[in-house]
Amino acid sequence: MMVTMKFWFRLAVLSSCVIGAWAQPVTVKPEDPPKQSAMDAVLFYQILLGELSARQGSLGSGFSIMLDAARKTRDPALFQRAVDMALQARSGEAALQAAQTWKREIPSALEASRYVLQILLALNRIEEAGKALAISINELPADDQSAAIASVPRLFGMVQDKAMVADVVEKALAQALTKAQTSATAWTTVGRMRRDAGQITKAVDASLKGHAANPKATGPLVLAMSLMVSANSSLKPMVEAAMKTDVEPELRLGYARTLVSLQLHAEAIAQLVLLNAKHPEFAEGWLIHGLVLQEKDQLPEAEKRLEQYVLLVTPLKTPDQQAGLAEALMSLAQIAQKQGQLERANQWLNKMPAGADPIKLASRQADLLTQQGRLDEARRVLAQVKPNNAEQAHRKVLIQSQWLREHREAQAAYTLVKAALDKKPQDTELLSELSLVCEKLQRFEEMETLLRQLMALAPQEAHAFNALGYSLADRNIRLDEAHQLIEKAVQLSPQDAYIQDSLGWVKFRQGKLQEALAILQAAFKSKPDAEIAAHLGEVLWVTGQTREAGKIWREGLMLKADNATLAETLKRFNFKP
Repeated sequence: MMVTMKFWFRLAVLSSCVIGAWAQPVTVKPEDPPKQSAMDAVLFYQILLGELSARQGSLGSGFSIMLDAARKTRDPALFQRAVDMALQARSGEAALQAAQTWKREIPSALEASRYVLQILLALNRIEEAGKALAISINELPADDQSAAIASVPRLFGMVQDKAMVADVVEKALAQALTKAQTSATAWTTVGRMRRDAGQITKAVDASLKGHAANPKATGPLVLAMSLMVSANSSLKPMVEAAMKTDVEPELRLGYARTLVSLQLHAEAIAQLVLLNAKHPEFAEGWLIHGLVLQEKDQLPEAEKRLEQYVLLVTPLKTPDQQAGLAEALMSLAQIAQKQGQLERANQWLNKMPAGADPIKLASRQADLLTQQGRLDEARRVLAQVKPNNAEQAHRKVLIQSQWLREHREAQAAYTLVKAALDKKPQDTELLSELSLVCEKLQRFEEMETLLRQLMALAPQEAHAFNALGYSLADRNIRLDEAHQLIEKAVQLSPQDAYIQDSLGWVKFRQGKLQEALAILQAAFKSKPDAEIAAHLGEVLWVTGQTREAGKIWREGLMLKADNATLAETLKRFNFKP
């Protein structure tokens, strides 16, 4: 039973993929004379008998009768009906037999080739499907081959053995890889499948070959951007060279996003400046530019870009544009709030479109109320907001907990998150949040248990390693273990300024003052933050650079005056700003 169900599940998905991607319209030329029907009385009754048998529930018998009629007439419609009968009977092998017979009897039948490929994939006969794929692509008109090749990763997406299927597809695309018209697309497809199989070196090689085949093709460049996080050094020069040409705005924006993910903010901003200048009507460029500048704390410049985005998209009503508008308005409210312009912040929030995310809006409203000292109102806003779906309900718990633990109500946060985690015990976000709450409550053993569980569930998630390492370092215990944990986090996320801060802090605890100072200075330059300022200032103070320490601490206070770590540090050193 399980085999049958898997076959039908795969077939349902593959039907839409194959037919939708490769179906070609059938055209009838006006000058073609109508064909004389080959049907005589005997054949007519044979077909009628096949249909009656199928209707009466004897699908196997009806299939055999219909396939025999199809062989006699070589009629594509009868072959397709035989395949359909076999599929209705849930007999994959019979459907494959009918499709292969159809192809053998009428070699030019493209539809037969597509059915063969579709059924082989549903039966999980991947090697044979690869051969069928090669036939199907090579049969298509040259102008249609690239689109079909681009759909291959989706077509083979349900196959579990990604490495094996990547080998099969590359072999199937052997001819396409050598043709000028299809080479770039074929290499992009191979690269996508190698990437999905975790074969990064081969994926990089495919991207480079695709770009060499056609430097103007966007596919190899998009593939390269998706690989740059793990293969930055080898692909960045290729993409940078492409960006010096007049590329499409979507492609330049994609590169800017990639640079942001690599925390190369200055380079990302340079690309966004160019994008705004060349394509001022391209709204999303203004949005991303504003958000990046906001992240870098360049608030007046961020505000200008976000206001330009709002101006461009306010008249538009598509869901994506309304979602972007809500994001921009939230950011403008946050910028106004940070500048002490609380009324202006409220004005931005009052412009929020009707479909805005209620959880994000409540979070921003609560933050604004908190800044005005209206804590009870802020807490009530977060408690009373009504999520529209399960995902929003999940985020509501996280946002409520964060607010509670930051406002000395960690026990209430613990109760809230623990109840949610009991229902979803392997939810990594809830595990992470509860570990932070436990640290606030000084329940360090429970915090460590949660973080160890998180490491097991998400071994590529740097946060868990960093959080435990930092906690040990901050308590000045098990420093060698803390250093190992933080180094692991650095390997997973080498550009993260907060992880660099942890690394600098554990070096300081180990007495490696000059190493700590260099790391913390670089972290603060990359990400001006109050907590990093607290640590950097302490190292400067201890090394005798008290004036420089005071300067850094004052900068930290300007960034976030109520940061608990900074406040505790200033109190400990009896520093009066």
